[in-house]
Amino acid sequence: MYEIAKYFLPSACFLLIAVFFMLLPDLRVCALAGGSRRFQRADALLMSAITLLYAVVAFTGLGNTESPQSFVNLEGQTASIKPDLSDGAVSKLMLFTGVGIGSYSIDYTTDGSDSYHLADFEQSHAEVLKWHPVSLDYEITGGTIFIRGSGGVWLGEVVPVTEDGRIVRASSDRPELTDEQSLCPDRQTFMNSSYFDEIYHARTAWEHLNGVYPYEITHPPLGKIIIGLGIRLFGMTPFGWRFSGTLFGVLMLPILYYFAKKLFGGHLVPASCTVLMATDFMHFVQTRIATIDTYAVFFILLMYLFMYLFITEERLWALALCGISFGLGAASKWTCFYAGAGLAVIWLLWVIHGFRTGTLDLKGFVKNALFCVVFFVLVPCVIYYLSYYPYGVAEGKTKLFSRDYLNMVLSNQQYMFNYHSQLSATHPYSSTWYQWLLDIRPILYYLDYLPDGRHVSFGAFVNPVLCWGGLFALFVLGFLAVARRDLPSAYILLGYLAQLLPWVLVQRLIFAYHYFPCTVFLALALGRCFDVMLRNVRRGWAYIVGFAVLSFSVFVLFYPNLAGLPVASGILRSWLPTWPF
Repeated sequence: MYEIAKYFLPSACFLLIAVFFMLLPDLRVCALAGGSRRFQRADALLMSAITLLYAVVAFTGLGNTESPQSFVNLEGQTASIKPDLSDGAVSKLMLFTGVGIGSYSIDYTTDGSDSYHLADFEQSHAEVLKWHPVSLDYEITGGTIFIRGSGGVWLGEVVPVTEDGRIVRASSDRPELTDEQSLCPDRQTFMNSSYFDEIYHARTAWEHLNGVYPYEITHPPLGKIIIGLGIRLFGMTPFGWRFSGTLFGVLMLPILYYFAKKLFGGHLVPASCTVLMATDFMHFVQTRIATIDTYAVFFILLMYLFMYLFITEERLWALALCGISFGLGAASKWTCFYAGAGLAVIWLLWVIHGFRTGTLDLKGFVKNALFCVVFFVLVPCVIYYLSYYPYGVAEGKTKLFSRDYLNMVLSNQQYMFNYHSQLSATHPYSSTWYQWLLDIRPILYYLDYLPDGRHVSFGAFVNPVLCWGGLFALFVLGFLAVARRDLPSAYILLGYLAQLLPWVLVQRLIFAYHYFPCTVFLALALGRCFDVMLRNVRRGWAYIVGFAVLSFSVFVLFYPNLAGLPVASGILRSWLPTWPF
C-alpha cells in the first residue's frame, strides 16, 4: 500500500476535493433546467482542475526517464568488451537491445588465442528495447568478451554483472556499448523496457527518426511519427516513447468537457462526463502505452465535436476542421474510417433535414458537397500521402510527387489490407465485440512475479461504472432518439454505433482495446442521462455527483492493476472470473 500512498492518493484525493468544492457553488444553478452553453469562468476552472490533476496522476510512474541512447549496428560485426575484473568476476551480461531481428554469439578469450563460447542470445521481434539478462556458461575471471551479431541487430549497452548483481565496469572498442552502464537495472520491468505492442510502435518511431525502414508497416505512419515527437523531447526512454500518448490522453479531457458543454450546457454535466473519462481504466491504461490507438481516439473525438458544431451552428470552419481531423485520424489508424462513415451518415441526415425544413436548397447542397469533397477527400488524401515521408527517406524516395513515392504508398495500402483481411492468429487475451459490452474479457498487457511473492499486472478494460452504466444509458438514448426525436441522443448513439458495428462483422483476432473509441460515447451517453435527470428528478444533481464519486472510487480501488503497482494477490479477480489479474 506504500506505493499507492506515494504515487497516487495525494493527487487523487486533491482531485476529488478540488472538483467537489468547485462544483459546490454552482450546484443550485445546475439543478435548474437547462444551462448556458457558453463557456464561462466556472467551466475553465472545472476543466482545468480535472485535466491538470489527471495529468499528475497519468505522468506519475509512466516510465524511466533515462535509458541507453547510443546504439551500434552489429550486423555481421564483432565488438570486444574488456571488464575491469577488480570489481569482481563476471557471471552474466545485461544487454539493452535496440531494434532489429537476429542473434548474438558471445565468446571470450584469455590470451588472445584460445576462444571459449559463453552464450547465445536470440533478438526476436518481441525482444527489442528491453534489458535482458544473459547467463554465461563460465564465470569470467580474466580476458576479453566478444559479442558478434548476425541479422540486422542494434545493441545499446553491454553491462557485465557479478553473481550477486554488482555492475562490473568495462570498456569496449565500440564505446557506445559501455558508455551508459550506470543505467543498468536489477531486472527487466515495464518501467525500463518496452511491453506489449511497444515492441512495434516505439521501435517504428525510432526507425522513422533515424532513417531506417520500419519493421511494422501494418498501420499508417502518423501515429508513430507522433510517438517520435516524445522521443525527440525526452530521448529513447520509456518515458519518452510513452509521453505523446499520455499527453494526448490528457488533452482529450478538455476537448470532452467542451463537447459536453455544447451538448448539454451547464457546469455539472460536462464536469461529470470529464470525470468519467478521467477515471476510466481504458483511457488511463491505453494512453500510457506507446501504441497508436490513443491518436485515433483523439482525432475521432475532434471529428464528432466539429461535426456537431457544424450541424448545430452551421459554421463551415467547423466542417473543415472535422475533415482535417478525419485526415489526421485516418493517417494514424484505419479504424478512423469507421468514424468517417458515421460522420457521412450524420451529414446525410443533416442534408435531408435541410431539404425538409427549407433551410437548404439545391445550390446550397452543391456548395456544401463540394466543400466536403475538398476537406473530407482531397485534404485527408494529402495528409495521408505526406505521412509516408519517413518511408521515403528510408528508401531514398523523397520526391513527393514522383512515381516511386506514389508506388511506395500504394504498395503499403495493399499490404495493410491483405494483412488485416487475411490475419489468422490466436491470443490468450483476445475477445469478441459482445464481450466488450459487459467488460467480460480485458486484455492483459503486463504480468511479472516479484521475488518477494507479490506480482505486478495491468491490462486494458473499461471502468465497470462507465461500461455497465453507459450501456444502460445507450438504451435510454435509443428511446429518446426514436420517441422524442432528441438530437443529442441520436448524435451520440450514431457515434457509438459507427465505432462498434464494424467489429460485429470482423472475423479476425480482436481485443478489448478496439472498444476504446466507444468509451467516449459511453461517457457522453451518461451525460445525456444526467442532463435529463437535472431537468426531471428532484435533487438530481446529488445522484450525478454520487455517480462520478463512485467512478472515482472504483478507479482508486483498481489503481494498482492499472498503474503496475506490486500487489500481494489478485483480489480483484473475484469481480469476474475472466479478469486476468
